Amino acid sequence: MGIKLPLLIVIWIGLIWIDTATFCAGTALAESWKRHTIDTSDRASGKRGADGVRLTDVNGDGHPDITTGWEEGGAVVVYLNPGPSRAKDRWESVTVGSVKGVEDAVFADLDADGAIDVVSCAEGKINNVFIHWAPKSKPDYQLTEKWKTDAFPATTGRRWMFAMPMDMNQDGRIDLVIGSKNKDAIVGWLENPANPRNTADWKLHQLTPASWIMSIKAVDVDRDGQQDIVYSDRYGTEAGIYWLKNPGQTSSIWERRLIGGEGKQVMFLCVGDLGAGKNHAVICATLDGSLIQCIPSESGEWTETSLPLPFGLKAGKGVAIADVNMDGRPDLVTTSEAQREADEMVAVAWKENSEQGWIDHAISDARGRKFDRLEMLDLDGDGDLDLLTCEEVHDLGVFWYENPEN
Repeated sequence: MGIKLPLLIVIWIGLIWIDTATFCAGTALAESWKRHTIDTSDRASGKRGADGVRLTDVNGDGHPDITTGWEEGGAVVVYLNPGPSRAKDRWESVTVGSVKGVEDAVFADLDADGAIDVVSCAEGKINNVFIHWAPKSKPDYQLTEKWKTDAFPATTGRRWMFAMPMDMNQDGRIDLVIGSKNKDAIVGWLENPANPRNTADWKLHQLTPASWIMSIKAVDVDRDGQQDIVYSDRYGTEAGIYWLKNPGQTSSIWERRLIGGEGKQVMFLCVGDLGAGKNHAVICATLDGSLIQCIPSESGEWTETSLPLPFGLKAGKGVAIADVNMDGRPDLVTTSEAQREADEMVAVAWKENSEQGWIDHAISDARGRKFDRLEMLDLDGDGDLDLLTCEEVHDLGVFWYENPEN
């Protein structure tokens, strides 16, 4: 006696459900972390194409605040951290300036008046570095009209990508290490003069030629008590990860040394402790789908190894070293640009450093195309590290993913 038609239909529907569940588990979408929006895109206010997040506690409340440049819209914005109890709500913000083609924004009190300013880098038709002077009065800090924007004349004409505050000549004033791309690209530094508010007095000093600077960090690489410079150069005949050795004297040359990633499209990098004595490890995402790990020896030589990005992703962007699941082992967290031929794939993920080897886990869902730099910090005060980042193409804006560990 044959199986009746209704029973066949039930079996068929059940098989479809099982297959769908298997597909979702295979892409790890069921594991995604909850996303909390800090600010969304808004064409009218110049908030399109959020491009990077940088942190500093600007108001002294103990909570790190954010500055972001919206590349397509031009808005340069500061977001004030409301603290753990309200971190999941929209954050209060102030637009401190408008710079078309802004690629980077970073906090720095350049005039040492106690009010934290914002520096922005721009390419495209603007090609300059700007300072957005903060009002000294705390009540005025959140008023756009109280901020003042000036350009640095010495930076005119280059396509600037990244800035890092650092006292380069040890005179007690904060200078700016800056990197550009394409024609006449360099890593250089702007010297803070006696009167910082007079931007015409800031002098540009070249440290090394470059092709396309992606990130710059201050790290005491050789542990001599002086901050060196580590940077990633994405393109050109000398693409790779380098460090510039601090000579200890302002008149001396900062010697360039290769760390790793030679000839590869290296993107954002991080420096941290991978455990087992592997501190000062340099990790960098690449566009070919690998995470480059460079470990220094006592003799100063670097050992380079690589790992694949999670889930076979190819277009790596950002990376961070963080103990995601609080098991005492450092994990790797990554952002990427999602592959256009595989829209179901996640672009934000983490690699668990388990006793059995590396295990890939999803953080984002399938929404979002082009993610950027990331920061790992406890935003909701529950003891684990959450992920803060932004996204340019699908208008997700500035947001954070809540770590489900606690």
